[in-house]
Amino acid sequence: MTSTALPHDEDAGPQLVRDGAPVEYVRALDRGLAVVRAFDAAHPRRTLAEVARAVGLAPATARRLLHTLQSLDYVGTDGQVWWLRPRLLELGQAYLATTSVWDVVRERLARLTEEVQETASAGVLSGDDVVYTVRVPYRRIMAMQVDVGSRIPAFASSMGRVLLAALDDDALEDALGRADLRPITPHTVSSVDALRAVVTGVREQGWCLLEQELEAGIQCVAAPVHDASGAVLAAVTVSSHTTRVPPEELRERILPALLRAARDIDEDLRLRG
Repeated sequence: MTSTALPHDEDAGPQLVRDGAPVEYVRALDRGLAVVRAFDAAHPRRTLAEVARAVGLAPATARRLLHTLQSLDYVGTDGQVWWLRPRLLELGQAYLATTSVWDVVRERLARLTEEVQETASAGVLSGDDVVYTVRVPYRRIMAMQVDVGSRIPAFASSMGRVLLAALDDDALEDALGRADLRPITPHTVSSVDALRAVVTGVREQGWCLLEQELEAGIQCVAAPVHDASGAVLAAVTVSSHTTRVPPEELRERILPALLRAARDIDEDLRLRG
């Protein structure tokens, strides 16, 4: 995709051509958003000179932009330093309010997939199965083919065990009593007592690691995600092949990334309300 500048009005900023079509562009808006992005966790407060340097603007231009943002209640100042104001949260809330729950989950899982370079998915409990609601495959020729809407047995999957762990004791016992525990691989937990112990452990630690119980060579880690009320909404998982990712790497590198993504989804959904 290529962009070139066309003649333009000074007030409008450069008009770009992208893929042969003109694209209107307002330089002042670009600069104003750049000023907002100059603040982050490492720099929650900045002087005018620091903002100007961070954004690459003349101090006079940065001052005008900051005062405009202050008049809109997006930034605050004590006369020496500047900071972001809570009203900026409205912009994020507007995005979340107009985005479906599964779009929120999909966006976070897409980032997770790129971070760990493995496939990430989400699913919900449906009877004795887990139904895939989101799947973000990593760019790999020999990726396992699973589509949204596919079903897998809850008792033999990492997402399923996370979702079973979220049930109350009576509902869990009902699910264990109904489950068809015939082994799928030589590694599948296939007794009620053993599965109950596994699910209890998942409930205590807040995540599940599963190795080759659903499919030979496939290992997964899973964690719950919660809706705005704090109830478990779904489970998210990362799957990999044992020939590509050693079990210790799954636990030490991929699991922490998955847990961070789950917390980010929780926070997005909490803000969404």
